[in-house]
Amino acid sequence: MKPILLQGHERSITQIKYNREGDLLFTVAKDPIVNVWYSVNGERLGTYMGHTGAVWCVDADWDTKHVLTGSADNSCRLWDCETGKQLALLKTNSAVRTCGFDFGGNIIMFSTDKQMGYQCFVSFFDLRDPSQIDNNEPYMKIPCNDSKITSAVWGPLGECIIAGHEGGELNQYSAKRSQPGAESALCHRGAGMYSRPRVNGASSRKKKTFHRQKEQHMQRHSVKRSGEVLVNVKEHSRQINDIQLSRDMTMFVTASKDNTAKLFDSTTLEHQKTFRTERPVNSAALSPNYDHVVLGGGQEAMDVTTTSTRIGKFEARFFHLAFEEEFGRVKGHFGPINSVAFHPDGKSYSSGGEDGYVRIHYFDPQYFEFEFEA
Repeated sequence: MKPILLQGHERSITQIKYNREGDLLFTVAKDPIVNVWYSVNGERLGTYMGHTGAVWCVDADWDTKHVLTGSADNSCRLWDCETGKQLALLKTNSAVRTCGFDFGGNIIMFSTDKQMGYQCFVSFFDLRDPSQIDNNEPYMKIPCNDSKITSAVWGPLGECIIAGHEGGELNQYSAKRSQPGAESALCHRGAGMYSRPRVNGASSRKKKTFHRQKEQHMQRHSVKRSGEVLVNVKEHSRQINDIQLSRDMTMFVTASKDNTAKLFDSTTLEHQKTFRTERPVNSAALSPNYDHVVLGGGQEAMDVTTTSTRIGKFEARFFHLAFEEEFGRVKGHFGPINSVAFHPDGKSYSSGGEDGYVRIHYFDPQYFEFEFEA
């Protein structure tokens, strides 16, 4: 498996991201440059110039028309993917740590760091409303009082976001816009649907059925307040570095400093599987075709020795999703792996490291013929 080496950054890679079709690969690093590459041959298509600090996050929308980036220069920027023109500049009080488009590409969200006396916020902008961009006024802003958000993604159907925190917590925040009067109207409608049985001497069984039906209806159609924490879990003991969804958005995998990656249900945040290593996990990605998960990590930069690449354990590690067992490793980076991503067709994966290189690995035929023996 000979990799394609992408050399377009002067500093360590912070995130890599494929577009939906997988023909383009976006890379950002601790330098101000945002690069886009052809994933098939590693040719650089172009750069997005404008940031003045480290770029922490990048995302492309559904049809790859727009690109979103968040930086330590206290800004989130929207770009035209094809021309590289900056379409919007959203200034913040602190560094932008995570960003993302919703499923339709109309709404963006980004989170800011808790630093310099400023609180951590998640902001939501509707790109269809130019006044929000012009006035730098999000339609919703969620404060995060406890520990700052270190990774965040949109949940299924764009109704919520899933955020990982510095303390290891996972929160699911409602991203729905609240409509005035909707709650009272829904309660009124819900009450009418299950009106009380008027049969004299109705049995207790009928009464219980009626109450259960009404309760289930109200739970199903309850109006969640904008920004409300819908679910909160704490399965990790240390900072969550990365969250990546499965292709169908039903599951997601987290990578944490506590030396584990974990699989969760996207809707309930129920913990499903754990993948254990002996070093901090910086990033984890799920294969779209197979029950495989790839983990990237290594020692923190300040703890890295200068002896050999094997000492720091800088391989990408492949685990079976169901059996939680490791079945393969890929060497290459001269330092910790900071970001990994599977190609949407599952035939290759990419990794970005502390060494500033991005490596695109196309799988050998043996990978597709491999059968895991439990």
